[in-house]
Amino acid sequence: MTEKTIPLLPCQTIPPVIDFYTALGFEVTFLQKSPNPYAVVQRGAIELQFFGMKKYEPAESIAACYIVTDAVDDLHEAFRAGLKTAYGKIPTRGIPRIGPVKDMPYGVRQFLMTDPGGNCLRIGQPTGGDGHYEDAPKETFARALHRATLFADSKEDLPGAAKILDRVLRPGDEEPTPVQRLRLLVLRGDIAYRLGEGETAARIWEQAAAVRLTDEERESARDDLARLAELSEPS
Repeated sequence: MTEKTIPLLPCQTIPPVIDFYTALGFEVTFLQKSPNPYAVVQRGAIELQFFGMKKYEPAESIAACYIVTDAVDDLHEAFRAGLKTAYGKIPTRGIPRIGPVKDMPYGVRQFLMTDPGGNCLRIGQPTGGDGHYEDAPKETFARALHRATLFADSKEDLPGAAKILDRVLRPGDEEPTPVQRLRLLVLRGDIAYRLGEGETAARIWEQAAAVRLTDEERESARDDLARLAELSEPS
């Protein structure tokens, strides 16, 4: 026997969901307008099904699914390009939105995406380990980055993540390395942006851009520098 699991995800109305997924390169393989709104989209081996609920509120959704890939960076780039073409810009906050690619402390490299129905899609590529969280680092700044990343991207507790970062970024006896400072500031600015705090985000981006790095340090912080450049672009 061959089995297959297909997520059934809610949405308020079907058309915006179809527009979103076709922008990502999905094909609509089934569409029913009545009596019960229903749609099926497929891209390669990924199949998602959606049902409409008039009283459903996307902003309050807790629906989610996980998509495993062996080319997460390629998929992220393709999705971003499709969304930019469809929406005129890459939606990075609000609904819908797509987040940055990140190496997570439980052995995957992933990005998060929220569709117009409020459904959270986690798209990840295994990078090693057994899927459990790694022990938090002992060092102050590495530990803060570790915890804040989990709060922001796993628990989706943005205010909690901001508190962790604000505490460790205050002047003190210990100072982070340039790469640590850059990563902490980029994450903090990203969180401010996602919380709709534009002025705070802009101030933090300026601080991050002012961090001086050697060529070797720039290579190790490549993802963070790319995210900083993206966030700093005019809307």
